[in-house]
Amino acid sequence: MILVIDWHPMSDFKFQYNWILFLLGIVPFLILVWLSFVYWRKKQIKKIGDPTLVSQQLRSYSNGNARFKGILALIALALIITAAANLQKPGKNADLKRKGIDVMIALDLSKSMLAADIKPNRLEKARQFIYKMIDAMPNDRIGFVVFAGHSYLQMPLTTDHAAARLYVQNADPDLIPTQGTVISEALKMCYNGFNSKERRYKSIILITDGEDHDAEAVSLIPSLNDAGIMVNTVGIGSPDGAPIVDPLTNTYKTDLAGNQVISKLNTALLEQISKGTKGKFTLLNNVPEAVSEVDAQLNTIEKAPLEDNSFREYNHYFFYFVAAAIFVLLLEFFWPARKWKTA
Repeated sequence: MILVIDWHPMSDFKFQYNWILFLLGIVPFLILVWLSFVYWRKKQIKKIGDPTLVSQQLRSYSNGNARFKGILALIALALIITAAANLQKPGKNADLKRKGIDVMIALDLSKSMLAADIKPNRLEKARQFIYKMIDAMPNDRIGFVVFAGHSYLQMPLTTDHAAARLYVQNADPDLIPTQGTVISEALKMCYNGFNSKERRYKSIILITDGEDHDAEAVSLIPSLNDAGIMVNTVGIGSPDGAPIVDPLTNTYKTDLAGNQVISKLNTALLEQISKGTKGKFTLLNNVPEAVSEVDAQLNTIEKAPLEDNSFREYNHYFFYFVAAAIFVLLLEFFWPARKWKTA
């Protein structure tokens, strides 16, 4: 007869911070230090003088009680380290199924986004749009790219929408030292942010005034199409354009000839990109209307089951270890180092 024990229920438990458990290696090190101290103490006692006299002087001291107090302190330390590693188990919503798509948001942070033809300015209007767009995508994973002369991945794909809002709030032209509007580099950055093995469930929301003189942006359309990436472009600005205020000098920017720089919306480029990838071009005048248009277009994309730990709820058990550590520390504190009864 063979006894089989099923340990499967225990397999659901795991530590959130496994690396902290390596600190348990301190415990055997402290044991060695303690044994070395005990050995050194015995040698020092022997040097004091007459063993009988020394024994009488230390007759109230209990080696057993002292060792027990040391053991309690080490146990408490091990319990505190284990508590910090946070033992957890998936909760009732661990198997919650949600479907969504992956959306990379690319925000233009060139100086032209400070133009005030859209009140209060293009950048602030774009922020308002992104906030509303995030609210409209509760089940989708979102990534965030900012670009001007160069592109930077601010946040990889995640369901942490609160973090996404924080990155959007902090987006500012000063983040990018190289100015310009290189849309092709932003599209490449977004492309690399997706799962390359999956040809569905993906979209880019490109928010810009479109002042791009880089022909490579159009040449990327076939590659984006082949990867199954829909690019929805959001144009912000006016065809007539507006001067750009330099925030450092509070004066309008001028070119090398001293002429005032006028930033105009490049609608043709954005329409070409969106049309070539089965997306939609939206002019950002009214934020709710723009969000509704883009959201409707995103809803035409097939949604995939998302696996993301931020959807999971966990039951945490660290407090059991904390409670045990407190109990052991109290026991160690009140446990005497002297003998219980002195003859």
